[in-house]
Amino acid sequence: MSQVHAMSDDQVAGELKKMTAFIQQEALEKAKEIQIKADEEFAIEKSKLVRQETAAIDAEYEKKFKQASMSQQITRSTLANKSRLRILSARQEVLDNLFQQASSKLADATKDKKQYQETMKNLVLEGLFALLEPKVMIKAKKADFDVAKKAIADAQKEYKSQTGSEVTPVLDESDPLPDGTAGGCVIVGGGGKIDINNTFEERLKLLESDALPAMRVALFGDNENRKFRD
Repeated sequence: MSQVHAMSDDQVAGELKKMTAFIQQEALEKAKEIQIKADEEFAIEKSKLVRQETAAIDAEYEKKFKQASMSQQITRSTLANKSRLRILSARQEVLDNLFQQASSKLADATKDKKQYQETMKNLVLEGLFALLEPKVMIKAKKADFDVAKKAIADAQKEYKSQTGSEVTPVLDESDPLPDGTAGGCVIVGGGGKIDINNTFEERLKLLESDALPAMRVALFGDNENRKFRD
C-alpha cells in the first residue's frame, strides 16, 4: 500500500504561488478581452453617433441653404418687380405728358382756316359714310359755323361723287357745341338717337386708346416679356 507523503511548507508555498500566478494570468487575459470588446463597441457606437450627427448637420445645412436660396429668390423677385413698376410708371408718365401736351395744342389746329376746313370736311364725311342716311345733323361750336358750312358743302359733294347717292347734312345752329370745344364736329343721325363724336378731344381719346401700343413700341421698343403679338 502506497504511502502519501505530506508536502513541506516550501512545497505548499510553491503550489500556492503557481495557482496565484495562474489566476492572475487568467484575470489579465479576461480583462484584456473585455477591454478589446469594450473598445470595439465604443468605436461602433462612436461611428454611429458621428454618422447620425453628420447626417443631422447635413440636413440642417441643406434646410438653411434652401431657406437662404428661397429668401434670395424672393428678394431678387421683389426688387425686379419694384424696378419694373418704376419703369412702367415712368413710361406711363411720359405718355401722359405727351397726351397732355397734345390736348393743350388741339386748338392750334383751327388757326389755319383752310387746313381746318379740310379737316372738318373729312370728319363730316367720315360720319356720313358711317351713318349712310339721307339726312343728318351736324353740330359744331358757334365760332366754327362759317368753316363748318363750307366743310359740310364740300363733304356733301364728295359723298355723292363716291357713292352716287344724295345726302343732306344740315348744320344745327340751334344746339352748338360748347365754346370750350377745341374743334371738330358731332354728326347726328337716326332721328337724333345716333351720334358720332368727331370732336378733336374725342379723336385724341381714340388715338390714346388705339395707338397706345404702337406708341409704346416707337418710344420704348418691343416688350421682351410679351409672348403673343397680334
